Amino acid sequence: MSSIAIITARGGSKRIPRKNIKPFLGKPIMTYSIEAALSSGLFDSVMVSTDDEEIAQIAKEYGAQVPFYRSERTSNDYAATADVVSEVLDEYAKCGIYYETACVIYPTAPFLTVDALKGAMEILLSGDADGVMPVVKFSFPPQRSVVMRNGFLVPSDPESMKMRSQDLEPQYHDCGQFYCIRVASFLKQRTMVMTHTMPYLQDELTVQDIDTEEDWKIAELKYRLLHENL
Repeated sequence: MSSIAIITARGGSKRIPRKNIKPFLGKPIMTYSIEAALSSGLFDSVMVSTDDEEIAQIAKEYGAQVPFYRSERTSNDYAATADVVSEVLDEYAKCGIYYETACVIYPTAPFLTVDALKGAMEILLSGDADGVMPVVKFSFPPQRSVVMRNGFLVPSDPESMKMRSQDLEPQYHDCGQFYCIRVASFLKQRTMVMTHTMPYLQDELTVQDIDTEEDWKIAELKYRLLHENL
């Protein structure tokens, strides 16, 4: 079954400038995603979708392909991941190249492992799922959140406040690392979280959003904790 890894790495990052190739413990953060995808042995192609020449050069140096550049339409701040993936698959189709499955990987995912990729792809191929998304359980139940109204704190869900936390339904959130998809399903639905998306459960220690400089520092600390020989 033909499969491709698509690493989405545009050049324009506002909150952390040049985020996708900023050094993370000594090497461009994007390279962690490339190395995991290549080391997994799961994919016929590992490509980087970018609009940036420097990103493209680094991607090639680490073994990824950059067969074409992103269009202006998918390089702006408002382009969704699904728009980027659609463009990549359409460009390959123009060349007569088609894939049955794909793994869409974010470039700022240094905690991504070969085992996670293999586990998620195994779930995708062993059932009827349209896609598989890695998720992690909220450490604190979001049903018991509070909001501010007129300067005072108010429960967002008063009924949940009366319940024990262990009696509330567990809720999960996207790890922000990757999505495994059946291409045929994606081309029909054009969204990353499709109708029949199954979970791949992750541990909280292996998950970290990296949207601010503070996030970056926390991620490096967590990575060092997981790889104590660094």
